[in-house]
Amino acid sequence: MNIQSIHHLPRSTKRLIFMAVDSLLVPLSLYCAFALRYGTAAPLDFMSSSWALFGAMTFFGIGITWALGLHRIKLNAFDTNSMSNIGVAAVLLALSAMAMSYMLDLSAPRSVPLLLGMFFCLFAVAARLVGLSLIRWLSERGGDRKPVAIYGAGAAGIQLAAALRQAREARPVFFIDDNPNLHGLMVAGLPVHGSGKLSKLITARGIQQILLAVPSMAKDRRDELIGKLGVHNVEVQVLPSYVDLMSGKGLVQSLRTVAPDQLLGRDKVDLDIPEIAKAYAGRVVMVTGAGGSIGSELCRQLISCNPARIILFEQGEFQLYTIDQELQAEAKATGIPVVARLGSVTNKARVAEVIAEEGVEIILHAAAYKHVPLVEENELEGARNNVLGTQVVAECAAEAKLERFILVSTDKAVRPTNIMGATKRMAELVVQDMQTRHRTTKFAMVRFGNVLGSSGSVLPLFQKQIARGGPVTVTHKDVTRFFMTIPEAARLVLLAGAYARGSDVFVLDMGEPQKIIDIAHRMIALSGRKVKDPNTGEGDIEVKVTGLRPGEKLYEELLIDDDSLLPTPHAKILRAQEGMLSQIEVASMLRELQGSIVEADKARLRRLIAARVEGYHVQGGDIRVS
Repeated sequence: MNIQSIHHLPRSTKRLIFMAVDSLLVPLSLYCAFALRYGTAAPLDFMSSSWALFGAMTFFGIGITWALGLHRIKLNAFDTNSMSNIGVAAVLLALSAMAMSYMLDLSAPRSVPLLLGMFFCLFAVAARLVGLSLIRWLSERGGDRKPVAIYGAGAAGIQLAAALRQAREARPVFFIDDNPNLHGLMVAGLPVHGSGKLSKLITARGIQQILLAVPSMAKDRRDELIGKLGVHNVEVQVLPSYVDLMSGKGLVQSLRTVAPDQLLGRDKVDLDIPEIAKAYAGRVVMVTGAGGSIGSELCRQLISCNPARIILFEQGEFQLYTIDQELQAEAKATGIPVVARLGSVTNKARVAEVIAEEGVEIILHAAAYKHVPLVEENELEGARNNVLGTQVVAECAAEAKLERFILVSTDKAVRPTNIMGATKRMAELVVQDMQTRHRTTKFAMVRFGNVLGSSGSVLPLFQKQIARGGPVTVTHKDVTRFFMTIPEAARLVLLAGAYARGSDVFVLDMGEPQKIIDIAHRMIALSGRKVKDPNTGEGDIEVKVTGLRPGEKLYEELLIDDDSLLPTPHAKILRAQEGMLSQIEVASMLRELQGSIVEADKARLRRLIAARVEGYHVQGGDIRVS
């Protein structure tokens, strides 16, 4: 038996079951009344003259429970009103038993009818509570329901918990509430905890989602709370205001959000293969940029690969603290040490020190400045971090004779039109050059498409815009991008480490590129809203075209030379051996880069990029696409 088989029973069948149970409870209650009155568990001798009462009361009991609608009480809606109806039924049964005793001139004690009503009330309530507990227990056993925490144990939270118990998608586990008077209590069958315990509870109970159920909360306070909840790396959804609720939207429907998988326009690629575990088992793995979207997911997935130790390397203190706190509980459970180390990838002494102290064997280099508009406005710092940072970490890996070094790159490095993409291509050239001079360490690169759900991607941006009521902004109606999920991206990096031979460029076959405007329309629809028609004004959310940003392409490419593709053991993983600069050219490029950074000469940097990065061009008024 499972919860779905119970939920799928016809309503008439459920009512028939309740009627049968209540009907059986009447003679059982009468028997218990005689037993209590005479002080024996087998009062058959004392009941010999009252057998007619059993038949009569069973008949009356069916009529009373039917008239009061006890069979219509839903278990998940069992409340004080339902208990009141059961109490009225018990009183009517007691009065009926008294009347029948007089009419039939029975010798039973006059206290028996009173005891009959008392027992029926107790048994009817207990039967429903047992049934409710059974349903909740079966729901708890359902492994496909997402465990969620509800923030707010007030009326809205209680209603939300009741609604979620009827839903197939989510399972409420506990309440979080700021009211200390509620801490430790059970509300609607769920324990209430303080927010200070949230981090431990999320790990211990496997919480995947936090639902904020305080519709009356002021917007400023709500936004502040959402920011605090965001550090726990679980999805946060907000119950709408009472105004929205009064408009007729259901609780569960109003919480609907969009999962990244729904926007891919293709099936997820199965990258869970044994080569990954073999490549990292027993190794000391260091992840740079461990607090970022990709870096943190790499760390999570590495734990399942059974490495000897995971080194989190990150320059952002808060980001490092967050991922370290998240991983420590799982690390203790698996016995895999997780070590947090602060530092910048541009600080060679610090990088070399950490590698030596921790005995690092593999480096996954995910540290980078990746937001196109920001790097476009801060190009010197972008080049320092993305190019010189990669050079520093790669040199340290080579000098320490590590086993592997994997660079996380981007499709924007292919014939780039922006500084961010150009710096990532220069980083690739540095890694390719490093392989020619150091054969002990295997150097490889992984190019991503747009990673859905990562910071700065369209998913969180569009979700915020939809939550605000629009408009959803798209830079150009014809802009297309390749998309992948964060787990796919992280798995691709791990696979690259397993397949690397040296100077490889790995990409994931992501199917056909998707139009950003189509993604926007799909997200609006999946969120339960409608795209506003610009002509009629009908719909909920407007889609607004704002124009291409500086350095933005209409579409991206994954490879510089499609003819360089080579097979890998995985049909969806592609490997390429692309053209590279000579050692002298790379050395000259790095000297010129250093000079432009020291002199803070942006024009010099751009001239260098134009000279050394194949296909680099600046978008003009007549947008050029490659």
